[in-house]
Amino acid sequence: MAPLTEPKQERAVRTRQIVLRAAAEVFDEHGYGGASISKIMQRAGVTQGGMYFHFKSKLGLAEAVMASQQDFIELPPGEDGLQRLIDITAHITHELQHNVLFRASVRLAVEQEEFGRNDDTAYQEWAERFRVQLVAARRRGELLDDVDEGEFANVLVAAYTGTQIFSTMASKRADLPERTRTLWRYLLRAIATPQARETLRLPEAGTAT
Repeated sequence: MAPLTEPKQERAVRTRQIVLRAAAEVFDEHGYGGASISKIMQRAGVTQGGMYFHFKSKLGLAEAVMASQQDFIELPPGEDGLQRLIDITAHITHELQHNVLFRASVRLAVEQEEFGRNDDTAYQEWAERFRVQLVAARRRGELLDDVDEGEFANVLVAAYTGTQIFSTMASKRADLPERTRTLWRYLLRAIATPQARETLRLPEAGTAT
């Protein structure tokens, strides 16, 4: 027989998810400075008590959204190596255009100094994911001899972050696929062997509608 508290626990989990999504939507639309607890409560359709049971402040909500960045996106399958690394960045591009939870977490990571944080965890996590693909690429003979996997992983995180910020300002990320393709067109010349470049597929350059 299931415990009597199970329905209450399920409701609490569901309410937390609703509040977290509402917060992400508001942060995505207004940024940290323009968001407010009242806007988030209205979007979530919860009472003040329901809100503060899970999150004590706007800062707590922002930290929860930012900390959940890796949970908001499921990476595409594939054999590890340069092609999968390219495919991962193409998938991130798609998610930034269509996944409000992921998009909000990225925006907060960029804006975090506004709420007194200076945490590079999200960037380091992406750098490690990229490094794993680069190590696999090394085993497959896809990298030039002078490429350092850890260094280039950091370069890629920085380059892609700048690319998506530029795209946000220029077109609200509508041209991000084109910019991502261009980024790889230049980066691959610096890291991939000529043989690997002949077989790799670049991200599609179509823009979002």
